[in-house]
Amino acid sequence: MTDVPGPLWRGRIVEPPSDDLLRFTESLSFDVALAADDIEGSRAHVRGLGRAGLLDDGEIDAVLRALDTVAEELRAGSFQFVRTDEDIHTAVERRVTEIAGSAGAKLHTGRSRNDQVATDLRLWLRREGHACAVRTHLLQATLLDRAASAGEDDYLPGYTHLQRAQPVLLAHHLLAHFWAFARDVDRWRDALTRADVSPLGAGALAGSSLPLDPDAVAEDLGFARRFENSLDAVSDRDFVAEALFVAALEQVHLSRVGEELVLWSSEEFGFVRIADAYATGSSMMPNKKNPDIAELARGKAGRVLGNLTGFLATLKGLPLSYNRDLQEDKEPLFDALSTLSLSLVALRGVFDTLEFVPERMRAAADVDVVAATDVAEQLVREGMPFRDAHAAVGSMVREASSGERSFAEVAAADDRLGPDAHDAFLAGEAVRRRSTPGGAGPAPVSAQLDQARVRLADQATWLRV
Repeated sequence: MTDVPGPLWRGRIVEPPSDDLLRFTESLSFDVALAADDIEGSRAHVRGLGRAGLLDDGEIDAVLRALDTVAEELRAGSFQFVRTDEDIHTAVERRVTEIAGSAGAKLHTGRSRNDQVATDLRLWLRREGHACAVRTHLLQATLLDRAASAGEDDYLPGYTHLQRAQPVLLAHHLLAHFWAFARDVDRWRDALTRADVSPLGAGALAGSSLPLDPDAVAEDLGFARRFENSLDAVSDRDFVAEALFVAALEQVHLSRVGEELVLWSSEEFGFVRIADAYATGSSMMPNKKNPDIAELARGKAGRVLGNLTGFLATLKGLPLSYNRDLQEDKEPLFDALSTLSLSLVALRGVFDTLEFVPERMRAAADVDVVAATDVAEQLVREGMPFRDAHAAVGSMVREASSGERSFAEVAAADDRLGPDAHDAFLAGEAVRRRSTPGGAGPAPVSAQLDQARVRLADQATWLRV
């Protein structure tokens, strides 16, 4: 960086900024990510100044051309930052003024960095939040494809408390994650709708005495509406907190998926084999094949949750309106969405190439005690109250646990059970009996696949993919 005269407030504070001040207050190292959004917002502001009669046609043209030059320099990596560029907004305005002269010095007319920063961040979130929703949608599509391609004989134990509970179709299990991610897309949709507000025109906190038209600028930038209260406009970071919450909860969903992949790919389960391209080895043990993507998806949940809780702690004590504490909004937001995006892409690759091992799944699901609930329900069909049936079957399981006879053998000797109850022990019979809408059996899962396709189509319309 080269040196230039003092910063934007040099009229009031004449002593040059100390190195300590610049090092502590700078945000250029991370808010350079807003460069394209700052230029987009500045173009709209310039056009608004023209409509207000505050810039003539020649000045508008000069400033817009200067903004185009700055945009190209930033894209090409030739933009020269200087010591007093504390943030990307200062840097862009300085360079525009160098190029356009006195016309460039009018760029900030009627605008504060307070409403400028808030506008840039909303523009960034509108784009990057949408991108996260698209990546979520694509992961859902992969899960749906794998569910649709799974057969009626592809089933595994469902688990509660990580103990084998009742068998479910593999498709049903995959669709469970599909619906969790569908809710994440819904949350992105809601959050981005609430973030779709232009703060530009709010100024530092009270608006401006100049004849600006915030509605026209909002329309120019593609926002759904402008702010209603200038104090709120420059201090509101609800949209950041909400985006962080959506990202954190979605990363939790990815963490749960990661945990299952870690378990399922272990020798103890053996339900899946992760493709070599999406696994790692050991630096010491030649035999190892590790599910690192799954583990990192699980581990990064703590990081994204920390971004959310840390930022909420920043917000909790701030009076109206703008405070410099709000500079702390960008790093957690940038990091959370970047982490989430990388996780979504990587896990989609895992599922796209994942090899299921149905024989291991079926072997685990066909253990006779997994049919205990079906046996109890058969007693209910014979007229026994469910609580009594539950106790009766529990006693059978306890007797079988001694090892002398299997649960199936104990049940077969019980004269309270008709012949239909013994069919529950046939391979796959328990999952075939699941008939409740939304349940784990073939008929409800077939209907669920159709519902999932409809949901994806609805998402695609909103996402424009």
